[in-house]
Amino acid sequence: MEAEQISRVRDFNRYYTQRFGALTDRFLGQVLPLSQARLLVEIGDGADVRDLRARLGLDSGYLSRLLRSLQVQGLVRLRAHDGDGRVRVAELTDAGRLARADLDDRSQAGIAALLGELTGRQREQLIHAQEQIRRVLRAAAITVEPVAPQSPAARDCLARYAAELMQRLPEGYDAAALTPPHEVTGTQLVAFEDGEPAGCGLWIRLGPGIAEIRHLWVSGAARGLGLGRRLLGRLECDAATHGVTTVRLGTHRALREALALYHDSGYEVIGAYSDSPYNQVGFEKRLDGQSPPPSGRLPGGG
Repeated sequence: MEAEQISRVRDFNRYYTQRFGALTDRFLGQVLPLSQARLLVEIGDGADVRDLRARLGLDSGYLSRLLRSLQVQGLVRLRAHDGDGRVRVAELTDAGRLARADLDDRSQAGIAALLGELTGRQREQLIHAQEQIRRVLRAAAITVEPVAPQSPAARDCLARYAAELMQRLPEGYDAAALTPPHEVTGTQLVAFEDGEPAGCGLWIRLGPGIAEIRHLWVSGAARGLGLGRRLLGRLECDAATHGVTTVRLGTHRALREALALYHDSGYEVIGAYSDSPYNQVGFEKRLDGQSPPPSGRLPGGG
């Protein structure tokens, strides 16, 4: 990571926050700073305070201070959740709804004025650039963590993986082919976006120095962010640190994106190494950079 790259990102951040008024205590000309204005928008027709904290990534103390300030201004009220008295729900008052509507109008007018100074081509360039930035920032914000194979996040990901294959494979998919927790002799990884599982994968030992990568999956909402390649690389690195020199994996011929990923990631097609009916195409990769030796048949999973 170059110092110049960091400097350029910081320069963009300074320009962007100044250009859109993020630093002023009167966001869009209202009496509210950006933090309080954003909270009004997020509360909408009512929101669980816990959900607000998770959605905005705010410290509970800071969120409480923001809500208290909006309460004092008569824009927000708090009440107990209908189903759980321990949970608070934030709602907009009549004045809060008027303030939010005014924010929407001012925001629309501001963006219209900005776009009005650009040509049609420049508008398309701006929107495309924003979409690109959002994708890259999403990718950077996703975390990949080792989890216990029996954890809810791990099992949830595998269940979603199986459900998708059930729809995509011509013969369907039997969830009984999923690797049970006690058979995960390597590491299971889960990718999280905003605290929710967005992808997974695991590896198990097949023999001395040989491992198999299984159940590599990325949710539909997180595709196009390079997460599949990232998970694959993390699994390879983790296996290598545990003494693995050769990794194998198999996939179905119907999963063309998986076939492309493995080809592009340096895997070579080998003969059948697994008795799983879903591993129609077998792959192998040497983690030490050498060419893979002739493969023998070993038991494997889907």
